[in-house]
Amino acid sequence: MDKLRMQTLDGVQNNIDKIAMLFPNCITERKDAKGKVSLAIDFDKLRQELSSEIVEGREERYQFTWPDKKKAVLLANSPINATLRPCREESVDFDNTQNLYIEGDNLEVLKLLQKSYMGKVKMIYIDPPYNTGNDFVYDDDFAASQDDYDLFAGNIDELGNRYRKNTETNGRFHSDWCSMMYSRLMVARSLLTEDGVIFISIDDNEQKNLKNICDEIYGSTNFLAQVIWERAFSPINLMKHFSPSHDYILVYAKNGENAVCNGIKRSEEANDRYSNPDNDPRGVWSSSDISVGPAIQENVYTITTPSGREVEPPAGRSWSLSRKAFRERLQDNRIWFGPDGNGVPRIKRFLSELRKTGVTPMTIWKHTEVDHSQGATQKLAKLFDGKKYFDYPKPVTLIQRCISLYSNKDSLILDFFSGSATTAHAVMQLNAEDCGNRKYIMVQLPEETPEDSEARKAGYNTIPEIAKERIRRAGKKIKEESPLTTQNLDTGFRVFRLADSNFEEVKKAPAEYNQSQLDLFLNNVKSDRTDLDLLFGAMLSWGVQLSLPMTSEEVDGKMIYSVNDGDLVACFADDITENIVRAMADKQPLRVLFRDSCFARDDAKINVFETLKQLLDWSEEEAMKNIKVI
Repeated sequence: MDKLRMQTLDGVQNNIDKIAMLFPNCITERKDAKGKVSLAIDFDKLRQELSSEIVEGREERYQFTWPDKKKAVLLANSPINATLRPCREESVDFDNTQNLYIEGDNLEVLKLLQKSYMGKVKMIYIDPPYNTGNDFVYDDDFAASQDDYDLFAGNIDELGNRYRKNTETNGRFHSDWCSMMYSRLMVARSLLTEDGVIFISIDDNEQKNLKNICDEIYGSTNFLAQVIWERAFSPINLMKHFSPSHDYILVYAKNGENAVCNGIKRSEEANDRYSNPDNDPRGVWSSSDISVGPAIQENVYTITTPSGREVEPPAGRSWSLSRKAFRERLQDNRIWFGPDGNGVPRIKRFLSELRKTGVTPMTIWKHTEVDHSQGATQKLAKLFDGKKYFDYPKPVTLIQRCISLYSNKDSLILDFFSGSATTAHAVMQLNAEDCGNRKYIMVQLPEETPEDSEARKAGYNTIPEIAKERIRRAGKKIKEESPLTTQNLDTGFRVFRLADSNFEEVKKAPAEYNQSQLDLFLNNVKSDRTDLDLLFGAMLSWGVQLSLPMTSEEVDGKMIYSVNDGDLVACFADDITENIVRAMADKQPLRVLFRDSCFARDDAKINVFETLKQLLDWSEEEAMKNIKVI
């Protein structure tokens, strides 16, 4: 039992604790004038978190760093001018699904998702590039001019790629990888719920650096485990020294105190260990030893069994229970002396009283439990009629275990290095097995498939094209295998693609325009953008989730859109009529959105504003807040 602290609150420590909650990467170790080491604020890092420019610092301290680390922090916090365009024709069940598949650079996408999904994601799984010398790293430079943005918005560089090989001959081999991961993990942390958890697959190449990065961003106290996954079970004799048989999965919580592990689903074998030989009304139980070591002297005492035999703890050990605690459990029939009453005492543990229904996971996951790389490759190839389009995909059962450990049946799951979309497959499979309603967000850069690959020959030009087809086939297969229990299973997904802003950029100062050019501002929306582009762009800006259901109806020949039964009601047509306004008001919207070009004159805009204010019984302040034009 802890002693009661007979002193007032330590204000400094309290402030440090609060900063640590918001910015765990700004906590460091520092030695004071007396040589005592304690936790302190890294003010250089804190200033960087609160600055839009690179902050220089010279103070020496314990730290993990690399060239351009500050730039990585700056990139994570820098705003971008981009949007997500819906692709209805590539989606499945667009109007009803709650799943998202997003193509684009994951750092930009994560930033765009912040308003709508901050604190909403229960579990993240990612399988980033391992930095083996053959992997890609992302080129993060968002300071490009609008003239260059087409390259970036399309996720391509001057050679057609937004990513590049990171070879071991590169002098920044580790630095580039660390910068890529640091900024993305910073933004990802903001999306997690307070009890959220992130799983990250990695191998030996960058395990050490990834651990250091996560210790900074998530806080070393929120480290939960480093899982060893047996990805291979037979040796490769061609290897010079050792044949690798494992990968790692680093597990961190946003707040370790809040995270709850569901455990691994109990097997029949585990349940068979419980029985009820004494017909205890509390149900089946198993027994465990009540001796512990080293010995605690006050817990060394003699126990008399029902048969009259006197028993003492083994040499060097003591009972785990005090005399009083033992008597209480004996009276409650929680001590077992064997069927004949002559055995060494053991404590009864009831299956019905387990703190959690699952088994606590260990940190070594055998291939017999969660499959291996070869098995995953074979199963994915079978889904594609025997064609192998991906090398070394992760097993569905492996990701299922990760998801099941730290998610609920209605949780949101994110994978922003989604690759072959194994995580989407795992979410659907798990939902089918436990009747869950988990949703997913997949993010993947549109990497091109190699020219001579089987995928390219089959017509798949990019990784997302294969992944989307994998989700379609997996969803169909799951429903076919369990038709009675998967009738309501969501196997659809809305596809979005990262793009530049929906709006034209003003590149000149007002004085540079003549009168004939002012007509350009009558319509500030780019000519190739649709109503749905504008609607979902507004949802991102307003912080509305992209997965919410959407309906549309036609009034006076114009389309009215409603998101989540009135959370947002929009009309982007020209010449808004009174019937349209009344139809929008009938939906009792929380927010109303128009296009600026909907109104030929300012007085028309004012009339619509006043009409909506009256019909919805909004105050002037409420109307100003909830009625917007773009």
